[in-house]
Amino acid sequence: MKKGIHPESYRFVVFKDMSNDYSFVTRSTAQTKETIVWEDGKEYPLVKLEISHTSHPFFTGKMKLVDTAGRVDKFKSRYQKHYDKKNDAQ
Repeated sequence: MKKGIHPESYRFVVFKDMSNDYSFVTRSTAQTKETIVWEDGKEYPLVKLEISHTSHPFFTGKMKLVDTAGRVDKFKSRYQKHYDKKNDAQ
């Protein structure tokens, strides 16, 4: 490894999968403004994840729709009028 190119500010951080509330602690340099109290009673920085190995279809073997920000509903509402026109023409 080259010297002087790796960050030195590693600290323990909690990563939380927001789709199924799975959390784990590891060392990271990820910056965050939120904190959480972990099982050991200590407070750690919190990084929120949309997907992890506990919710990803590749690792779970199940297709699961992960819609954390209402993206599917937003898409459907945006293009509903086009869908209705297509069905009316038939």
